[in-house]
Amino acid sequence: MDENLYTLRPKKVILYGTSWCGDCRRARRVFAQIGTSYEDIDIDTDSQAKAFVEEVNRGSRAVPTIVFPDGSILVEPADIDLAAKLRNI
Repeated sequence: MDENLYTLRPKKVILYGTSWCGDCRRARRVFAQIGTSYEDIDIDTDSQAKAFVEEVNRGSRAVPTIVFPDGSILVEPADIDLAAKLRNI
């Protein structure tokens, strides 16, 4: 696996989520509406991603956890907050 995916300073926007999570599906729709490319990693099938999410969320598997190249993180963001961030990257 690409070690650049499991860092607080990724080279691209990364959404850590699951296939069954409603908030993850909602966040993916915002990405599509804004037209921002991103890496989508399923923590149910990627144990390293799951461990990374738990580490940055103090033991919680909170998804979506979205990490940006500027080092910022949004966890379970509202659509308006995610859209605002995506428009400013």
